[in-house]
Amino acid sequence: MGAPMRFIGLNFDHMHMGDLLRQVRECPDAEIVGICDDDPTHMADTVKKLEIPPAMVFTHIRECIERTNPDIAILCPATGRHAEYVEIAASYGLDCLVEKPFAATLADADRMIAAVDKAGKRLVVNWPLAWYPPHRTAKRLVDGGRIGDLLEVHYYDGNRGPLRHIADKDEVSEEAAAKKMKDSWWYRRDKGGGSLLDYLGYGTTLGTWYQGGRAPLEVTCTAFGRPFVAVDEHSVAVARYAHGLSTFSTRWGTFTDPWVTQPQPKCGFVLVGTKGTIASYDYEATIRVQDAAHPQGEVVPVDTLAAPHRNPIEHVTHCFRSGEPVIGPLDPAICRIGQQVVDTAFASALQKKTLPLLG
Repeated sequence: MGAPMRFIGLNFDHMHMGDLLRQVRECPDAEIVGICDDDPTHMADTVKKLEIPPAMVFTHIRECIERTNPDIAILCPATGRHAEYVEIAASYGLDCLVEKPFAATLADADRMIAAVDKAGKRLVVNWPLAWYPPHRTAKRLVDGGRIGDLLEVHYYDGNRGPLRHIADKDEVSEEAAAKKMKDSWWYRRDKGGGSLLDYLGYGTTLGTWYQGGRAPLEVTCTAFGRPFVAVDEHSVAVARYAHGLSTFSTRWGTFTDPWVTQPQPKCGFVLVGTKGTIASYDYEATIRVQDAAHPQGEVVPVDTLAAPHRNPIEHVTHCFRSGEPVIGPLDPAICRIGQQVVDTAFASALQKKTLPLLG
């Protein structure tokens, strides 16, 4: 196995940093060697939970990298700063694991790809939905031809709001979340905030994976936010492919968080093929499949994910050591198509018209 792969965590703007670092701590082939944020308070909860010693906590990126000699950088800055952070990490010869979404714009995504290519390093983008057993099971069945040729992907996902929880889904009260809204990057357009940029990439990236890498021809999108909110809180996009239509919806403000209780509409995917359909919802223990033999629907238990492919850290560590490719949604080539759809949807919502796929 060799020495553990050395991970650093750079920037805690996204609360998923705590989750990813916990996975590093739990992975026998990986270790945390440093964490960094220019505001120490952003790291305090993770430092306490994971008992990270003071000597491994930094407030300057370059000092963190230079003093810890890492292999991989986990990057969780505000979406609008993803390209900046990848360029810094790649310039030091680090592989990069970027927490979703890919980027604020397709131009930024291309900067990220170019930076790692120039350095001869690797870039992966983590989409937590890629590790949900229902969605992995649905992909296996699609690839196995269970529902024939895939024609439609219908996606709806979100939560009560990005400030209603912190790392490991620990809950924050509605009142406390409201107080943070004014100063939070999640609610600033220039920082890549809004439900569309937060959640649409999940659907368009996994949707591209389900569709075998096919891209749509054009996209129509509309978005909505309350008058006192600077970003969208709800978006609906329709993508026209050569073979049919797919829909992708994002929502901050669901009645419940799906990891506690599924709201209505349910969060997840419905896939429609030439020979059947699959309903695959977040966190659920079964999926529902219709086909000629089961027109009334068959309830299918989800697959059990096995090591070393249960979460992004052990998967990336294994793939980087073995030379195996990462699964589709983590691959920048698939993610770039998803980003094209996101960019086109964002422009469509602003211009209030259907647009050909950008990029």
